[in-house]
Amino acid sequence: MFDKEKVTQIKEAADNWENTVIAKTLAKAPEKKPEFKNSSDITVKRVYTPADVAELDYERDLSFPGEYPYTRGVQPTMYRGKSWTMRQYAGFATAEESNKRYKYLLEQGQTGLSVAFDLPTQIGYDSDHPLSEGEVGKVGVAIDSLKDMEILFDGIPLDKVSTSMTINAPASVLLAMYIAVAEKQGITPDKLSGTIQNDILKEYIARGTYIFPVEPSMRLITNIFEYCSSNVPKWNTISISGYHIREAGSSAAQEVAFTLADGIAYVEAAIKTGLDVDDFAPRLSFFFNAHNDLFEEVAKFRAARRLWAKIMKDRFKAKSPKSWMLRFHTQTGGSTLTAQQPDNNIVRVAIQTLAAVLGGTQSLHTNSKDEALALPTEDSVRIALRTQQIVDNESGVTETIDPLAGSYYVESLTTQIEDKAVEYIRKIDELGGAARAIERGYVQQEIQDSAYRYQMEIESGERVIVGMNKFKVSEEAPKGLLKVDPIVGELQVKKLAELRASRENAKVEAALEALRKAAQSEENLMPYIIEAVRTYGTLGEICGVLREVFGEYQQTVIL
Repeated sequence: MFDKEKVTQIKEAADNWENTVIAKTLAKAPEKKPEFKNSSDITVKRVYTPADVAELDYERDLSFPGEYPYTRGVQPTMYRGKSWTMRQYAGFATAEESNKRYKYLLEQGQTGLSVAFDLPTQIGYDSDHPLSEGEVGKVGVAIDSLKDMEILFDGIPLDKVSTSMTINAPASVLLAMYIAVAEKQGITPDKLSGTIQNDILKEYIARGTYIFPVEPSMRLITNIFEYCSSNVPKWNTISISGYHIREAGSSAAQEVAFTLADGIAYVEAAIKTGLDVDDFAPRLSFFFNAHNDLFEEVAKFRAARRLWAKIMKDRFKAKSPKSWMLRFHTQTGGSTLTAQQPDNNIVRVAIQTLAAVLGGTQSLHTNSKDEALALPTEDSVRIALRTQQIVDNESGVTETIDPLAGSYYVESLTTQIEDKAVEYIRKIDELGGAARAIERGYVQQEIQDSAYRYQMEIESGERVIVGMNKFKVSEEAPKGLLKVDPIVGELQVKKLAELRASRENAKVEAALEALRKAAQSEENLMPYIIEAVRTYGTLGEICGVLREVFGEYQQTVIL
């Protein structure tokens, strides 16, 4: 892209500028710190020139939007044709209350639903299980059976809205419930669109809502791949998540590396079962974080797209361009929000929104200002949604595609993040792949080390968090926070008792026994799970059968 002789001249001029102008300036007034580094431990230079991107080849490394390697975006017209899906993550208390919040968000202009489930649901327990006590409806909506799912989506036409469900270990059960609800609305599975997270490897790494050991968990995931490729073709069967890896403390480069390494493991597992890569790869999707370092985040998204395209084309020999595309949802960084001066979080989320959009996201959730304190109120979630709408309609950044392309800094940073990610993936391959690296604690240790460095920077004051370790003010206790009524747990237990008394229990038992036998074989489990759901077998009952057959995962402890 650049004339080599001219690049040499520019480099010499830059060196001269450093040795004269900068040297004199620093003698009079030193910079804020001796070295500037981002979260990926990449040194941020004082200024960037063509010499920093001298090896960049436009056709090889960038190309055009909608063309390999998709650095500039997966769609030819990007947001000029259609805005990203504005998908606010929501769910709390009962299905009735969450249904009201969904309808409110849709009225405010949200274009897709995103379901948050409570902790018992996430780990496959019914609300009346002893371990569920005190947790029902707290961090998401409680879903015990198809009856709850029917209420959750009451009045919401599932063929007209795209739904994302943040569910992993029991993803097969919640997907089965969604399919069954659609059936009751007269909607066939081929009309459904949406995503289940269904990413168990990152649960072992960073989040902890796992149930089963690795092998049967991977079986459930590939069963979903296979079933949906034939029956629910518009459904994204997995959302391979870097979000929680980043929330646990990883750097941006680690987020890319560990997420794509998990993606590699899922592709390998599916191919091993006999699936053709081009039959399922187009429905793989990803889920990334957006933090405050605007340029690092934009470069991260661009690097992830380019690297995944290479992996799918070169490593897995995928032939379909749709298999090469990394499509992703973004959520703004929950761990970046502060309980101190929560209004500052509106500004943080706006920067993170801009990073996601400049980075080419396909859908986006913006966190609310009060989420460091409680579940968001309607007012705060409306501000979060309006942030997306203002960026989309007023900022002008959506009118041209990949506007930061060609920036010496952004292009250099994109390449450096990709290079760091490649090195991590090479190390994980040497350890035997993502699952083996997780079992050995390698990934967890790398994230812990990164999180420790970050926290030390905050505590030393080297990293400024406005309102927390600098620019502090005296504040009153926050008011008007959303609180989930403890009676929610009692209501769910009562609903469960009524369900068990009114359903045809013989049919439930027969469906659960059929599932048990199928789990002991090598059959695809999705048809059996769907049948158990249709009889109003509960989440806990279905997961209980699978627990008996598969056992439970034991965590690797990292000290």
